[in-house]
Amino acid sequence: MLHHLRRRTRRTISAVAAAVSVALVLTACGSKGSVATADAEVGDPVHGGTVRIVQGGEPRSLDPATLVNAWVSNSLIGNALYGTLLVNDPETGEPSPVLAESFDTTDGGTTFELTLREGITFTDGTAYDAEAVRHNWDRMRDPAAGSPSLIQASQIEALEVTDPLTLRVTLRAPNPHYGQAVLWSGLNWIASPAALDGGRQAFDEQPVGAGPFTMTQWRRQDRIILERNPGYEPAPYLDGIELIHNGDTNQRINAVIAGEAGVAVEGSWASLGRAEDAGLRTLVQPTGGGQFLALNTRRAPFDDERARRALALAIDIDALNDVVFAGRAELPRTLFDESSPFHTDIAVPAHDPQAAQELFDELAAEGRPVSFTFLAYTSVENKAVAEAVQAQLSAFDGVDVRVEVLEFASALPRLNTYDFDVAITSATILDPDTALWSNFHGDSTGNFTGIDDAELNTAIDEGRRAADLDARIAAYEIAQQRIVDLNPVVWYIRTAPAAVLGDGVHGVQMYGMGSIRPELLWTTG
Repeated sequence: MLHHLRRRTRRTISAVAAAVSVALVLTACGSKGSVATADAEVGDPVHGGTVRIVQGGEPRSLDPATLVNAWVSNSLIGNALYGTLLVNDPETGEPSPVLAESFDTTDGGTTFELTLREGITFTDGTAYDAEAVRHNWDRMRDPAAGSPSLIQASQIEALEVTDPLTLRVTLRAPNPHYGQAVLWSGLNWIASPAALDGGRQAFDEQPVGAGPFTMTQWRRQDRIILERNPGYEPAPYLDGIELIHNGDTNQRINAVIAGEAGVAVEGSWASLGRAEDAGLRTLVQPTGGGQFLALNTRRAPFDDERARRALALAIDIDALNDVVFAGRAELPRTLFDESSPFHTDIAVPAHDPQAAQELFDELAAEGRPVSFTFLAYTSVENKAVAEAVQAQLSAFDGVDVRVEVLEFASALPRLNTYDFDVAITSATILDPDTALWSNFHGDSTGNFTGIDDAELNTAIDEGRRAADLDARIAAYEIAQQRIVDLNPVVWYIRTAPAAVLGDGVHGVQMYGMGSIRPELLWTTG
């Protein structure tokens, strides 16, 4: 594994397009997972034009400390306004510098040196320097800020500016893979400290970054208008982006079908299938893990492993796929995708209704029938999953399931205080370090299930510390087995970090958790 990152001159966009996102593109006429190289066949890109992109929701603020770096959340606006320190190299998957010059460790991940490119300034004219990075990262690692990047930022013990372009990063525990944590999170986005110090309202009206685009207008509950930043190098191809907010997946797909939008940021397998049926190109980033039912092991009934295993055996994820996702979803049979070096043949529990009923009977005979409330959100698919699970479990004796539906904003405090029995969340896994530690380590506040197993914790820690790939593979094989044995979650669908592409839109490349790089987009019409 590589831990010394040096900035390379960006290849031409046609070469990038030819290697686009490591087997990510699905074509309407190809089989699932096939590689499309259409972008490499349409000729060299041209500058100019505006692309309308429709996504699910708008950010509550443009402060990088509040943004979530995932395709379905705020990654596109974050990448546009602030650029990226690091991305995944499209050929190796390793972190690769963009606005950084390097991000190196020479001591096994105890310390890193972040070196920035020379000559970068924010759009307010202030320097994009090591002090600016320190200012941003200190804000994100302050628990009082409530940043969604706290899990990644809290790994930092100390930050020291050693020269104007160099920041020494000392971690609380060695992690030679910390570059992955940076690029998966808001740590990747640096805003002007002077602008941030002006307060949230003023910053949201005029956010200041050093990214490929600047904001000219934010119409709340509607759209954000972006235009090319003339100071960004190398220059983005588009003149501008119109970012539309629409929470209805069908309307997003319809907008691309009708030619009213050039890109739809998507996460619905059913919608992706409909887009393919309509002849549209779709791009999906292969991932491990996926969405799961988090079973709260802190309290009954799921403090008993038998109840957890019974639920995993009782739920038929193939039937769930047919009912909720029109049979189009990719299902998690193993923890890691087959394309991952960490893939093993350790299977997650498969549907076995007889074995499930035996466990339900055993628990009921002990006076511990499985009774729980499924905390669901108001999104169509989330609510449909909860109701389909409730319907499936109604066929078993000794099980009682209630569904409670809340707006996500109301449900989030319940999740954060672990006041639930079952709820939907996810562990989208590319590099396993951040996702597995966050979701399954006993010391993680993001471990909603509350599982705290010494063998699992040790395996996750060893996978984090190991620099050698074989050692990491061995550690994460143990972790996979423990997760399957303990059943803190019921995996039911792979996550779909995806984009639907209209005619004439090219250069779509993702990094991290499906984050689209807007500086690489171009259009032929």
